[in-house]
Amino acid sequence: MVGIAGDSSVTPAVAVRGLSSGYGSVAVLHEVDFTVGHEIFAVLGANGAGKTTLLATLAGLLPAFSGSIAYHGTDVTNLAASESARLGVGYVPQEAAVFPDLSVLENFTVGGMIGTRPHEERLEEVFETFPDLRDKLHLRAGNLSGGESRMVACGRALMQDPNVLLLDEPTAGLSPLYLQLFFEKIADIHRTRGMSIVLTEQNATQALAIADRVMVLSLGVGSEPMLADAVTTDLLREGYQI
Repeated sequence: MVGIAGDSSVTPAVAVRGLSSGYGSVAVLHEVDFTVGHEIFAVLGANGAGKTTLLATLAGLLPAFSGSIAYHGTDVTNLAASESARLGVGYVPQEAAVFPDLSVLENFTVGGMIGTRPHEERLEEVFETFPDLRDKLHLRAGNLSGGESRMVACGRALMQDPNVLLLDEPTAGLSPLYLQLFFEKIADIHRTRGMSIVLTEQNATQALAIADRVMVLSLGVGSEPMLADAVTTDLLREGYQI
């Protein structure tokens, strides 16, 4: 683990300070604070905790009511999603994550519009991560299984050459086979590509197995981030309101 909290000499990949956000005039997040280094940072919590709101705000899809967001020292609080993407932020939403009427290849081509490396080079890297997609390039993304569709969504984000990857509930609704596969792929992406990953999840057990640090979100309020192996059952029960 490199550049994780506690080393003031390292500029965090993500720095969130006093972030409040929501929909319309309704606040969902309340003064959330955390930093992310070169690591997998998991945000855990029950449905309605504010996890999707948090990632949508980090991606620039929702405005911040107050507070700040910075990527590698650059303030992006008021930037549009497209501008954040050009700064190296890849975002995979939980729902509507692919263009269903486009082919798999066309989905990747859309992602590849951002970034400067050769398109074929990046596409080959996606195949290295998700080899099952190599034979499905010309299929409509809307005809794929849930697990395959999630692979396409993640692959499209990787085509942008991000240095920060935001994954919102990437295993939601997946079969046990794809669930295990996806957690393995997330760990592999971090290890082989060296990118920082912010992951929201309800599946605490699997997320804790691959995360470096964790924050529990409960009713829009974040806990103090801690090492994944320090998370206790009592903290999870409190966070999940059980």
